[in-house]
Amino acid sequence: MMKRGDQEMGFSHEKTTHHFRLFKDGGAIEVSANDPKDTASRDEIRQHLSHITQMFAAGNFDVPMLIHGTTPPGVPTMKDLREQIRYGFQETNSGARVRINTSNRQALNAIHAFLQFQIAEHETGDTTEVTDDAQKK
Repeated sequence: MMKRGDQEMGFSHEKTTHHFRLFKDGGAIEVSANDPKDTASRDEIRQHLSHITQMFAAGNFDVPMLIHGTTPPGVPTMKDLREQIRYGFQETNSGARVRINTSNRQALNAIHAFLQFQIAEHETGDTTEVTDDAQKK
């Protein structure tokens, strides 16, 4: 999966760190360069996550399917309910963040299933508990 991920995302898993967050209104995908001076990885992360934001908003989840070799849980529902899900892109100091939110309960459950799958697949050690988004405060 890591080799396919590096190819599809355009940056190295070894030089970056992924985090997946579950929030009461959705969640977030966060990626950062491990070395603050690694501007090449930072820029590649920003380019990839900006593209992912647009693709997901259009209901296109091909990249996660190619990376993982399977359709992640939640994707069919996220496609069906794409009009009720908002995707926002934010640059961070060392990478970027995709913020995902919805007020639809079925879409929320799908987002959480998708992010929990990502946590397990990427072995991030992130909590699978639903929390508040600290960055919203």
